[in-house]
Amino acid sequence: MTPGRTPEAYVPAPERAPEDGAPVRDESEEGSGRRRRLEYPPAPEPLPASVIDNHAHLDFRDGQVAVSVEAALDTAEAVGVAGAICVGYDVASSEFSVTASDAEPRLKAAVALHPNEAPELTAAGEFDAAFARIAELARQDQVVAVGETGLDYFRTGADGVAAQQESFRQHIALAVELDLAMQIHDRDAHEDVVAVLQDAPELPRSVVFHCYSGDAELARICNAHGWYMSFAGTVTFKNAEHLREALEIADPQLILVETDTPFLTPHPHRGRPNAPYLIPQTMRLMAEVRQTGLDSLCQQVMLNTVQAYGSWT
Repeated sequence: MTPGRTPEAYVPAPERAPEDGAPVRDESEEGSGRRRRLEYPPAPEPLPASVIDNHAHLDFRDGQVAVSVEAALDTAEAVGVAGAICVGYDVASSEFSVTASDAEPRLKAAVALHPNEAPELTAAGEFDAAFARIAELARQDQVVAVGETGLDYFRTGADGVAAQQESFRQHIALAVELDLAMQIHDRDAHEDVVAVLQDAPELPRSVVFHCYSGDAELARICNAHGWYMSFAGTVTFKNAEHLREALEIADPQLILVETDTPFLTPHPHRGRPNAPYLIPQTMRLMAEVRQTGLDSLCQQVMLNTVQAYGSWT
């Protein structure tokens, strides 16, 4: 794979036509309605030491390119991304994550119902059945985390808060019961996420704020409680100074990295499709913010990942 050129697996070709029924990312920018560029970005320079993509949705496709899990991980491995956690957000995606990680040793799985799913499932009388299926999947050997769970007040109004919080509590209890890590989705809900965590009788062995979106104050809270902060491409955005301030003061032993593929592509390719092979873009910015060597930061992030989830070998 040549740095500066789009990896072959991500170049549109008839033999990689999208599969029917696969989730597809919206072709417009979130909130703006503008049409996105759908070409995948060029490959970055490889990292000097390996890291793991802490959070990716490999069941999603973007544009007209359907990339297999194996091809996505091969491409990522070529730039120093040794593996990934494939994260569920509903029953179907959680089943995909478990199946994919069963077939691919570089992949681990996380399973959950997304907070935006909870009010809809509750209103339809379907939450209990869906959560029971998540609990069943969570018992599979390749599952290392319950997630993504948490709270999202951006898309769900006040009438959905109670259902989201109850779902969050049940996911916390499941992670505790099975001794799994937990990946939190926290959007416009920092205070309530912290409150639910602090009110829980017991917390999972690892609490991870996926796509960390808080400021320095939340980072101080995470530092005090030993909660991991997983930084995505958003930390590279020009308007994300609050994320860089949080990263600057984060306990080095609590820092993780992710893509949230196919979303949140790092600068300068914001808005284009994302993939695990683009993690080096984010890691290089993180090293600059931390004023540390890229090699040492990669090693620390890998150590943190193993501490949070267990070994990939």
